[in-house]
Amino acid sequence: MSIEVPETLTVSETRVACDGGGALGHPKVYLQIGDEGFVECPYCDRRFVLAGDGRNGRSADHAAGDPGH
Repeated sequence: MSIEVPETLTVSETRVACDGGGALGHPKVYLQIGDEGFVECPYCDRRFVLAGDGRNGRSADHAAGDPGH
């Protein structure tokens, strides 16, 4: 049995939105990336990593949703 690793997204803004993606997502939440260079969604554990901080992740600005700016 393997454990699914939460999705990691590389973003260019420090404020991101997450709705879990897909039809069975979760309520939309806005998250702020702090000094750590990343933030994790409290619902789905999706990790948003700020571009250029040296961590790997697939770029998906569209999956991050509306950054609210």
